[in-house]
Amino acid sequence: MGKLTRRALIGGGLVAGAGVAYGAYWLRKRPAAAPLGFEVSDEERAAAIALLDKYPAIDSHAHPGRTFARDASGLAPLLKVYKAQSGFEQRTVSDMRGGHLTAACFAAVSDFNVLNLAKGKGLEAQRAFNEGEAWESYKVQIGNLKRLAKNGLVTEMLAPDQLADLRPSKSPGAIWTVEGGDFLEGSVERVREAYEDGVRSVTLVHYRTNDLADAMTNAPVHGGLTSEGDAIVQEMNRLGMVIDLSHMAEAGAFRALELSTRPVMFTHTHISSAHSYHPRFISLELARAAAEAGGIIGAWPAGIEVSDLAGFADRILQLIDMVGIDHVCLGTDMDGNYKPVFDDYRRLPDLVALLRRKGMSEQELAAFLGGNFMRVWSANQNHS
Repeated sequence: MGKLTRRALIGGGLVAGAGVAYGAYWLRKRPAAAPLGFEVSDEERAAAIALLDKYPAIDSHAHPGRTFARDASGLAPLLKVYKAQSGFEQRTVSDMRGGHLTAACFAAVSDFNVLNLAKGKGLEAQRAFNEGEAWESYKVQIGNLKRLAKNGLVTEMLAPDQLADLRPSKSPGAIWTVEGGDFLEGSVERVREAYEDGVRSVTLVHYRTNDLADAMTNAPVHGGLTSEGDAIVQEMNRLGMVIDLSHMAEAGAFRALELSTRPVMFTHTHISSAHSYHPRFISLELARAAAEAGGIIGAWPAGIEVSDLAGFADRILQLIDMVGIDHVCLGTDMDGNYKPVFDDYRRLPDLVALLRRKGMSEQELAAFLGGNFMRVWSANQNHS
């Protein structure tokens, strides 16, 4: 899930009424579609669809239909409204088919029960978990996700080699992930249980600094990974689960990179620079360290300094220039993002068409769309 902070609001000149505007955005069931910012010819779109049918496209981080909000309890009043506006998986999966997306990571949200909309700041943890609450919430969420596959809406993907058998036009692939390691409660046994549930990646930290590491949008407490965080990184490596370092403060992220023997992901972020800063962006040093270790950075279409799909295409190319084509993937944060400029999977052919027009080759597009993600997942699974 994306976050807009007060610092970003000030930078964007949106201070007055910021908290109200942010809340109003989140509490609309389907905000107005983001503009394209360009036109695509019928020929360009047909060529893009042909490419998508030839090479698998995989979203490394998404919340299709907001399954995470189903049956959630203990919510703040505004989050109850958000929950009531959720549960539209059929619509988003239909969009996946229409956009020729092969598969997506369907993410549970570990700290959803304790979040709230803070005035002028966006989502943040509002309270501590009750005893057992984080694990109970996880079990509800993973059960609801797996029910999507049981009901035939999606095809559960537990291993990379299942990709060859997928027919996205019928039942797109779904890879179960969890955003936030709060549900683990520092326990390696919980990691094993999650793996048995079919979870193949965990974002160790979300909005709430937990017992593994600091969240990047909070004041530091741990200054790196805790001993529990170290143990969970090692256990995820052993099991073949992909570590996602999105939302983690840099001290912890560097420690995880040092410790991990497998490539990791930052599934939805961008890189800070002198001209482009946001608390949810990572440093170029960290991004390049992840790339050098074989990892990937997910291009994130949050409406931060970009206002249309054309701006997202430029952001993708910026990432490629900074870390290399082999280390960038798609990370939309679909249905959980803030003011996304890529907000409908049916627009994937349009994005591909524009990237082709901007000079990306067929092989570069194949790597970005799904090849890089599959390489990282395979590198983790092959050593389990």
